[in-house]
Amino acid sequence: MNKKENFLKKDRILKAVTSDRFFRITVVKTTDVVRTAQKQHNMSLISSIILGRALTGAMLLASDLKNEERVSLRIEGSGPIGHLIAEANSSGEVRGYVLNPSAELDLSNGTVIGDGLGLGLLTVSKVLYNEARPVNGTVELISGNISEDLAYYLFQSEQIASAISVDVSLDSKGMVNHAGGVLIQALPGAPADKSELLQQNLKEMKTVSTLLREGNYVDDILRIVTRPYEVKELSRYPVHFFCRCSKERFKNALYLVEYDELVDMSDEGHDLVCHFCNSKYHISGTEISEIIQDLKIKMN
Repeated sequence: MNKKENFLKKDRILKAVTSDRFFRITVVKTTDVVRTAQKQHNMSLISSIILGRALTGAMLLASDLKNEERVSLRIEGSGPIGHLIAEANSSGEVRGYVLNPSAELDLSNGTVIGDGLGLGLLTVSKVLYNEARPVNGTVELISGNISEDLAYYLFQSEQIASAISVDVSLDSKGMVNHAGGVLIQALPGAPADKSELLQQNLKEMKTVSTLLREGNYVDDILRIVTRPYEVKELSRYPVHFFCRCSKERFKNALYLVEYDELVDMSDEGHDLVCHFCNSKYHISGTEISEIIQDLKIKMN
């Protein structure tokens, strides 16, 4: 693949609406996003698949937000993964982590991927500009496979008839091969028969990872899931695994630590790790001493 083809095949999100404006469709390719997450967190097979699906789902939900608004998925389960968080914004930035990145699951005895999460709760939190506090909605996990759980959340908490599919495939070495997803949402006045046809299209089409492996891109997947109806593209933009953590942010957070704890840290400094991207920062003893001096000034 040459440079131009590689650029055109990068991770992107495509938003469209049917020509009658009864349905909104979003398609996203997240292969590089999930590959980065797998590498950053050194994740096992099951953790890579589950977090990859959650990252893809978060990006699909964030596609309807504006400016710097963001959505966060938090899943707490009884399975070996424990809990996970996936966060995305409308700028195409997505990040996340699992509690137990090395979690294992034996799929040879009837166990399914959803058992990696087990019984638990899905909480979707949206930070919106017109709301003073995050808007939260919580539902029980239906299957732990993420697609069904998100569809259930959208129906129960937001009363939006939706069909969603998120998918991650691995190669023979356990590395992320392809990842992506599709979200179909009915808008006010949508006819039931057309809704059933689009849902049937999504149900019957090959998995998103299979379509990507066969050389299809987000435009091709959009045509497959919406046929025979015409659609109008609304927007498209790149998506990427991106964390806004920085050493400066961690230093600012230390101002909230108890004074005595800071004194204890000041001898040798302190190492801090970002949960979302696994980046490590060392705050030196000198830097902590400067924070202590700042706090002394504020206390006087």
